[in-house]
This record gives sequence, structure tokens and C-alpha cells, in this order.
Amino acid sequence: MPVKFIGYIGFNNTSEIHAGQRSRVLDRDYVDAAARAQEKGGFDRVLIPFGSSSPESQIVAAHAAAITDRLGFLVAHRPGFTQPTLAARQLATLDQLSGGRVAVHIITGGADEEMARDGDVGPDKAQRYARTDEYLDIVKQEWSAARPFDHKGRFYEVRQGFSAIKPDNLPVFFGGSSPEAIDVAGRHADVYALWGETLEQVGDSLRQVRQSAARFGRTPGFSLSLRPVIADTEEAAWKKAAEIEDQVRAAREAAGLPVSGHRPANAGSLRLLETASTNRRDGRLWTGVAALTGAQGNSTGLVGTPEQVADGMLEYYDIGIDHFLIRGFDPLADAIAYGEHLLPLVKAKVAERDARPVALAS
Repeated sequence: MPVKFIGYIGFNNTSEIHAGQRSRVLDRDYVDAAARAQEKGGFDRVLIPFGSSSPESQIVAAHAAAITDRLGFLVAHRPGFTQPTLAARQLATLDQLSGGRVAVHIITGGADEEMARDGDVGPDKAQRYARTDEYLDIVKQEWSAARPFDHKGRFYEVRQGFSAIKPDNLPVFFGGSSPEAIDVAGRHADVYALWGETLEQVGDSLRQVRQSAARFGRTPGFSLSLRPVIADTEEAAWKKAAEIEDQVRAAREAAGLPVSGHRPANAGSLRLLETASTNRRDGRLWTGVAALTGAQGNSTGLVGTPEQVADGMLEYYDIGIDHFLIRGFDPLADAIAYGEHLLPLVKAKVAERDARPVALAS
């Protein structure tokens, strides 16, 4: 099966090594450079993140689409803050203007205090996932309905909803580790997104989502998020990883942020933090930054030479991962390095693997 690579445009050329946590200030020159570099490097898409203090992801994606030709965009979107009919039309418009280069990554929620900054102070986690489920039902109906439709549910009521603009191809990415999340993923996810965990943990998540999706006759793809650390030798790569840990620790301490004793609110971070109790897992999976930051988002990586990291990624490919979302700690320079040294290796190894059954059959 083909493998897809998703990069990242995080609004500016900083990361946890610079300020202890991700900054949300918009740097247009960086956005332009990152979009062009990742298109040149062979990335299929780039993720545009969402947060309660972030620049607006759809507008950033629209700008980046206007200065690129082939690069796709994975627009992070949080249900509950925009009416689903309007969100459906916004995304379909962006899809049409970009020439079909848009996907949406549904982010159901984060910590309660982060949600409250955007006025979402009522629903608990189970209610948020139920709302997301209904939200996506309406979004998909808006995208597909040939005539006006009505909807009356627990969270939304629509009378004669209809969109004159439809997307050509707008995949839905979805993440979340709780039982409620797995249930919604089975109904709606075209691609289910996971953080970088052990092969055993990833395999278990794939089985759960496949079982959930099978109830609806669906077969989703799977995306794994990683922060690869590559160097000319394995020793140099692990030294680089240790230096990144030191920089993150120093930046967080300088900013008054904790480096231990974390108690994340969501199931995915709790699970990832438990994984991070050991600095190295499966030989090449590195969890040092996840431990320091409380497993806030994509914070684990594979460490080694480009060849070794590519082989590590192939192990995940062999159990069903067909998308890799990768980003570094020196965002622009790392994206360029991945495009030059890592993506071509993984693509070549995948092509070689996929050719084997044909060769054996002939």
C-alpha cells in the first residue's frame, strides 16, 4: 500500500527547545518557507494545528495553498465552536479553491481550561465526543446531500440545510484513545491518528479501531505521529536526542513549567506518559521529551541514522500504518533534512516491500 507523509506548519520556527512549549505567534516568512520546503521535500500534506490561542488554521492553510502547487493540507478543526453546516461549507470552499488538497483533522477537545478559553465550559468528555459524532453527521450530510435536509438531535437542529458547494475529496482524520473516541472513530474516521507509542501499543489501537469501524463496513487508514532525530551515526543521533532533552528541560525550568509530576487530563496523554516512564522503548523509540512535557501532543520519536529510522518506520508500516506525521525540534531545518534524507529512504523501502508478493508470484 502507498505510504503518505504529513509535515507540519506550526506558525513559527520555534519548538519546545526554545521556550519550553510551543509558541503560537504567526511568522508569515516562516509559514511561506515551511510550505515551500515541505512541498519540495516530497511531503503529501502538512498539518496546520488548532489551539485556543492559535492563529486560525483554515486561514493559514488558505494562504499556504495559494503559494504552493501540489502540497496538501491537514486542517485541525475543533467541533463545537462553529455551526457544523457553516464549517462544512468553509472546508468545502477551501477544498475547491485549493484544487482538492484539503483534509480535516477533528480535534474533539483538550484540557478543560483550554476549552474554556473559547467558551466551551459545559460538556464533559463523553458529551464532547457525542457532540462530535452528531457534528460530523451533519458535516457529511452537508457535503453530500442533493437537496435540503432537516436534522434534530441532542446538540444541533438544522432546518432545510443545504450546501451548494461540495468537496471533491476531503478525508476526515480523527484521534483519541478513550472508548468514546474509538466509537466515534469507527463511524467517521477515514484516517485514525495515533501518537508514537510502542509497536505493541500501536497494534492494539489499530485492532480496536478496526473492530469499531467494521460495525459500519468501514476500513480506515492509520497515521502515526513522530519526532524523528537523525544524524550520520547512531551515537551522534542519541547524543542529539539527549541534547534536545537538556534544552527542553532548561527552557521549561526557565519558564516556570513543570518537568515531572504531570497529570494530563486526556486518555491519550496519560497512556503516552506511562510509555515515557522508560526513556527508550523497542530499541529506537525515544520518549524523553514526552516525559518532560507531560506527553502534550506529538512528543516521541525514533532515533538513529536515516537508514535506521526508516527501518523503524517500516516496522510500523508492516502492522498497518500508512501515514506518518513527522516534525522536528528545529522545525524548518528538520523538515528540509527529512525531505532530503528520510522520506526517499522510506518510500524506496515501502516500494521494495510492496513489490515482493508480485516478484514471488511471478
